[in-house]
Order: sequence, then C-alpha cells, then structure tokens
Amino acid sequence: MEKLIVNDAVSLSSIAPHHAEPLFSLVEENREYLREWLPWLDSTQTIDDINRFIKTVIEQREKGLGQQFVICLNPSTQINVSDKSVVCGVVGLDRIDKAHRSGAMGYWLAEAYSGHGIMTAAVSCVLALGFRDYQLNKIDIRCATENTRSRAIPERLGFTCEATLRQCEWLYDHYVDHAVYSLLAKEYQ
Repeated sequence: MEKLIVNDAVSLSSIAPHHAEPLFSLVEENREYLREWLPWLDSTQTIDDINRFIKTVIEQREKGLGQQFVICLNPSTQINVSDKSVVCGVVGLDRIDKAHRSGAMGYWLAEAYSGHGIMTAAVSCVLALGFRDYQLNKIDIRCATENTRSRAIPERLGFTCEATLRQCEWLYDHYVDHAVYSLLAKEYQ
C-alpha cells in the first residue's frame, strides 16, 4: 500500500526511507509542542533515530503487523500554499495481534496543522484499512487522560472509552494516566 487519498486536502503515504528528512525536520520544528504528550522525543535526536524508526515500521509492515503513514497536506489547500505536498504528521496502525484480530492506533500532528480536522480524517481512513484490509475485530486508541485534543478524535469517531490505566506511561518527569478507547468491527460504519 503506497498512498491513500483521505480527501481533497489530505493523503497518507506509507512511511518509506525518503520520508526521513521531512519527518526529522517536522520533529525538530515541533519538539517542544510534541514533548507535552509524546514520550519518544528525547530518544529521537538525529536523523539516524528516524531512520531506525522507519526500518522498524517497514519490517512491521512486511510481517503484516502494522502500517504507518505520513500525513501529507496536498497542494492548494487552505493551510498549505506550496506547490507540493507537505508532511504534517504520522498516523498508524500497530500492535496487530492476528490471533485475536486486534490492533492499536497512534498519531501525532505538527502544531501548525492541528485544529483543522486533518487528524480525524486521517484516523478515519486508517480505521477503514484496519477493519477492511486487516480484518480486525477491535482497534484501540490510548492517550493521556489530560490530552483533550487527542481524546476528542476517538470520541468523534464513535469509540467507547473502556478504561483508565493509572500511571501507565512515564512522560519525562512524571507518570500520566491513559484513557483506553476501542471500536469493534460491528460498531464501525
């Protein structure tokens, strides 16, 4: 799977080695913004770190255990005035358990592109992939309970909040609780 068209403004491209440079630049430009909720920023300091991530993603994809995409804003959108697509984030399906037909989704978006419905549309597109192509029965999304913007996405898309996992993630200098959302194939529309 190379590219998915989300809508006129957004497309998803399977993460590949040529995405290393734009992804690293995006992380660098948004490091403080992303650091509020993402625990991997301190271990992502060089382009080599991004290359290792990409290698892992490709291996995961080849084994049928996940699919990660860069989110691209297409030319001539309200937000993007350039003549070529712009990488603005990542969305993916991972931790696929073939025996139980379940998986998890994760995502992040650069600050300048948040608040425009980009991530909700991208997550919706990857949900379709998970239920249709991977034949999953259940997809989870976990996010910090205080991360209201991230929590709004599964809530908008009809997920059920199943639980709160207490102090389940170390975020640099403190623990955060996670809200666990899920959507079943029979609930997916």
